[in-house]
Amino acid sequence: MLSQLLDFTYIPFSIIGVTLFINFIFAATIIFLERREPTSTWAWILVLFFFPVGGFIIYLLFGRRLRQKHLFRWEGRKKIGIDSLVDYQIEAIKNNTFEYRLNDSEPFRDLIYMHLINNHAVLTQDNKVDIFDDGHEKFETLLQDILAAKTNIHIQYYIFRLDHLGNRILDALVKQAKRGVKVRLLYDEMGSRGVHKRHFKQLLNAGGEVEVFFPSILPLINPRMNYRNHRKLVIIDGRIGYIGGFNIGDEYLGLDKKFGYWRDTHLRLEGSSVHPLQTRFLLDWNQASDRKDLQYEDHFFPIISRKGEVGLQIVSSGPDSDWEQIKNGYLKLINMAKKYIYIQTPYFIPDDSFMDAVRIACLSGIDVRIMIPNKPDHMFVYWATYSYVGELIQAGARIYIYDNGFLHAKMIVIDDEASTVGTANIDSRSFKLNFEVNAFIYDRNVSHQLAELFERDMLYSHELTPKIYEERSRVIKMKESISRLLSPIL
Repeated sequence: MLSQLLDFTYIPFSIIGVTLFINFIFAATIIFLERREPTSTWAWILVLFFFPVGGFIIYLLFGRRLRQKHLFRWEGRKKIGIDSLVDYQIEAIKNNTFEYRLNDSEPFRDLIYMHLINNHAVLTQDNKVDIFDDGHEKFETLLQDILAAKTNIHIQYYIFRLDHLGNRILDALVKQAKRGVKVRLLYDEMGSRGVHKRHFKQLLNAGGEVEVFFPSILPLINPRMNYRNHRKLVIIDGRIGYIGGFNIGDEYLGLDKKFGYWRDTHLRLEGSSVHPLQTRFLLDWNQASDRKDLQYEDHFFPIISRKGEVGLQIVSSGPDSDWEQIKNGYLKLINMAKKYIYIQTPYFIPDDSFMDAVRIACLSGIDVRIMIPNKPDHMFVYWATYSYVGELIQAGARIYIYDNGFLHAKMIVIDDEASTVGTANIDSRSFKLNFEVNAFIYDRNVSHQLAELFERDMLYSHELTPKIYEERSRVIKMKESISRLLSPIL
């Protein structure tokens, strides 16, 4: 009997000992080899040792760094002339000989230069920009553009649901593929859980192509849960581009009872900015495809006549880069503001540099307004967000909680002069872990339109005043404390 008891207790203690040893190895790896930021390091050590059994599994799924550097290489950049154009713009700005066709761009010379140096993001100055803040209008316009396509359709979404909206989009793609239009569809496996290549059989049979970004190695197991392609892009005939926050699914039409009306921001672009969007898609496609078969073709990059007078840069970021390009662009915008800063984001879990920039702006007398949703889709993220905006209230920021459904827009506007719209949230996941893309816009008219959208949304929001925040319950305070402690790894 005693020997059976000893045997019974020996096994679990052996398992615990092995688990603790594995956790120790992971902790040592994080501290000595990965050299993360101290806050992130301590957060992972906390997870590993407070959850000894599951901690190492959580680390394997969410904690490992992406080792492969410079994931995306594409020789077609030289044929389009991107590399030579980047070199020319850099030198011209340095020598003060750059021709700003639009007066709205010139005040942001430093920001433009930074994106050129760090991201090879060329400045295009001939663009027409249409803004969508409602899913119905955005997707009806997108369907019209898809059905009018003549040569190629490149479509990339983090989430592509095969519900009513998804099937409408898919049917239009199949119809065009049967007409001889080359259709390529790229989706992220983690974002589009439950969707598989076999579900696109009609498109494949019609001559379309489908690729999956970072697919699972084994069914239901994906060791790269962190490094997801969060971009949402559509490029049609190399002449029309879409970029912004809407994914494809019925919830983006406000048909999900949990979220209600879906408030997002998306852009439709015409002009030379479509070429950088096309390049971004081709790079992502070749990363996802085993064949890596997309090379330069003339019809991908047609000559585009002047469509408008909006200056903008397409800026990408991701774990394949040493620089946090979009975050740096956000910080530069904030630091350049003189009158006001409007920020809309569903997740506000900034690092110290972002918090300092916003706090300094507040203390400098700049009108800082931040809008977040009132409906959490990720509970820990929501309460961490609540904690950070509460801290900024003390510095003078005005915080608005959007009450008319779910706010998913990722937008910053300053002074009615410059703005950015794209896929990047204000959190470490968007800044460091996910592949993101934003348009940085240097135009008073477009920025004013975006500011007006923000001010309209204020009518459907309530302000989180210092008094309301101070009177929050102890339960909320506890939720904030726990969530903020884990915020570096959320």
